[in-house]
Amino acid sequence: MQQQRSYTQTDTGTLYLVPTPIGNLEDMTFRAVNTLKSVDLIAAEDTRHTQQLLNQFDIETKQISFHEHNKETRIPELVAKLVDGVNLAQVSDAGMPSISDPGHELVLAAIAADIQVVPLPGASAGITSLIASGLAPQPFTFYGFLPRKQSEQVKALTVLQNKPETILFYEAPHRLAKTLANIQTVYGDAHEVSLARELTKKYEEFIRGTAAELALWAKENEVRGEFVVMVAGNDQVEELAAADPLAELTPIDAVKALVASGIKTTAAVKQVSKARQLDRQTLYQEFEEQK
Repeated sequence: MQQQRSYTQTDTGTLYLVPTPIGNLEDMTFRAVNTLKSVDLIAAEDTRHTQQLLNQFDIETKQISFHEHNKETRIPELVAKLVDGVNLAQVSDAGMPSISDPGHELVLAAIAADIQVVPLPGASAGITSLIASGLAPQPFTFYGFLPRKQSEQVKALTVLQNKPETILFYEAPHRLAKTLANIQTVYGDAHEVSLARELTKKYEEFIRGTAAELALWAKENEVRGEFVVMVAGNDQVEELAAADPLAELTPIDAVKALVASGIKTTAAVKQVSKARQLDRQTLYQEFEEQK
C-alpha cells in the first residue's frame, strides 16, 4: 500500500489540482482563486481559454501549456520544476482536472517523484447533473466518453446494461443522436434516461424521459451544447443474478464453469440457455466449437 506522507516543510514544490467553472464564473471558489494567485506557474489545457478566467479574477500568474498532444514531453519538464521547488497549479478548460481531461499522467509522475499533490474541490458536470436528473444518485458509475465506433459503443453499452447503478456519460452534440439510438437499442424503448446540457449557464436544460423519447428528441431537434447522459440502472440485475449466478460471464464461459464444476455438458447448456432465454442447440454448438 502506498501512502502519501504529510508535508510541513519541504524544498520541493506542490502540485495543486484546481477545478474551474463549467460555465458560470461565479462557481469559482475563493480557494481556487487564491491558489492560482499564489503558485509560481499554471499548467493549462488551453492557455488562451484560461487567460480569460485569469483576467476575470485579476490573476497574473504565468501559464504553460499542458494538454493531450504535448504531455509526453511536458510532464518531465513540469516534474523537474516541481522537484526544484516550483509550486504548480494544473487546470483544464472546465471542471475537474483528470476527469475526461488532461491531468492523470501528471499526477502519477508527481507521486512517483514524491511530490505533494493537493486536490481542490469544485465544479463537476457529472455530479452536478446527477443530483438533478431524477435518477438514483447512488450508487453510480461515471464512464466518461463512450467509444466512437458503432460496434465498440454497442459492445460497451451491452456490458453496462447489466449494471444496477446509474451510468453517467459525457457526449458531444454532434454524436448525441447516434449514442441515444444505441442506448435505445441496447436498453430498450422504455428505459429511463436523463440529459443535461449547458449546465450553470443561461440556457441550462434537463430533458428526462424514456430512451425512445430522448432518441426521438435528439433526432428531431437541433442539438447544441455539451451533454451529460444519465441512464438508469438495471433494476432486474438482482433477480437475474438469482436465476443465473454466473450472469457476469458470457454464455460460453458460464457453460465452461458449470462443466468444470462437474455438471454434464448437456445439463450445463440447458441451465444457461434457460436462465438467459437462449436457443439451447445454438449455445451447445458454439460451446463445442470453442472447446
